[in-house]
This record gives sequence, structure tokens and C-alpha cells, in this order.
Amino acid sequence: MTSRKAQDCGNMDEVRVEIDRLDKALVDLMAERFTYVDRAWQLKNSPGDAVVPWRIQQVVDKVRAHAEERGLPPELAESLWRQMIGWFIQYEEEKLADEKDGE
Repeated sequence: MTSRKAQDCGNMDEVRVEIDRLDKALVDLMAERFTYVDRAWQLKNSPGDAVVPWRIQQVVDKVRAHAEERGLPPELAESLWRQMIGWFIQYEEEKLADEKDGE
């Protein structure tokens, strides 16, 4: 399917098609990111290893800068990433705890 730029959409149906296309692409990218998070917990040693404050800040800083370059409000990008990072940290902590309990 060929995408069109927002300014080329002539009605709400066209806008919705493009939003649906982008939502699918975003889910695909999050699923790919998840595979790396899933691998990350396997390389860590204990639940406390899931939280790395300097790395969290590094990711957020990069996301904010890229968002600003692309014309996206950096506050929006940061909010979304902090939510996602929080979920991934919880996931890693649960996997690490389960692994430790299974020893």
C-alpha cells in the first residue's frame, strides 16, 4: 500500500488509513524492540540489574533530541518512552525473579 503525506489526505477516511498504517508499523517496531529486551534479561544476573538509571536517561535524552529534530514534541516522546521503559523494566525484573526462584 502506498502511503500519502498528511497534507495530501483529502478526507478523514484517508487520514484514518494512514494512521492505521503507522500504528501497524509502530507495533512492528515495538515487537522488534521487545526481542532485544527479552534477550537483555537473559544476559543479566539479578532483578536489581534491570534498572540502570544512567542508561534510562541516555535513552530518554536521545529520544527527546530525535523527537525535536523531527518536529515531535519532546515531552510526548519522553512520556511514551518512560512508560515503555517502565513496562520493560518490570518485565525484566519478573523474568529475573522467576529465573532466580527456579534455581
